[in-house]
Amino acid sequence: QVQLVESGGGLVQPGGSLRLSCTASGTIFDINVMGWYRQAPGKRRGMVAIITNNGTINYADSVKGRFTISRENRKRTVHLQMNSLNPDDTAAYYCNANLWSRGSRNYDDYWGQGTQVTVSS
Repeated sequence: QVQLVESGGGLVQPGGSLRLSCTASGTIFDINVMGWYRQAPGKRRGMVAIITNNGTINYADSVKGRFTISRENRKRTVHLQMNSLNPDDTAAYYCNANLWSRGSRNYDDYWGQGTQVTVSS
């Protein structure tokens, strides 16, 4: 059974930094896209950053220049380095992976349980 386990959330002051990590486990044959999404109270979940298995990256406009996504393919891990955080970044952050696992004929989307990031003084 595939699981995505996130770590690294917490409380940080405006201007501070946090690093999120997410590792996929289970019988996985291939991972296509890994990424991070976030959802603030009363808002829809939206894409923050995604990275493909060949290193192509997309960022939401609101985080460009402040956040950096990276990936360690052999460890099935994706990171999100978040700098210059501001209160608008406060949200639950969810890891996502599009992958092919045992028992499936397709690439399927999996989600982590979410990790809270709160930016406040």
